Amino acid sequence: MAKKSTKFSPKVSEVAEDIVERLAPLGPVSWKKMFGGAGIFLDGKMFALVNHDGYAHLKVNDSNRDRYESAGSAKFANMPYYSIPSEVLADDALLQEWAAASIRLVKTR
Repeated sequence: MAKKSTKFSPKVSEVAEDIVERLAPLGPVSWKKMFGGAGIFLDGKMFALVNHDGYAHLKVNDSNRDRYESAGSAKFANMPYYSIPSEVLADDALLQEWAAASIRLVKTR
């Protein structure tokens, strides 16, 4: 996310709260502060993050990476997370669909 000394911004919590609220139909989604950003969890497994600049990302692997790259998403640092495309963020049903795919990744580990 960021260096441990990076200051946590109100924008991060605002975005994290919004994502958690919009993904509530998927189950008990929660978030916590992590290195100036936020980790987003379901059943104790992190499937998304909000970086220190307030941008949301979902977990990817070979099964869903092409979808993100085709949409022009950017990889987050050297982690297996890609930015959520603006058209996905604009549509609750689409956001839930993309998040559900990321949740399946962490549940099978």
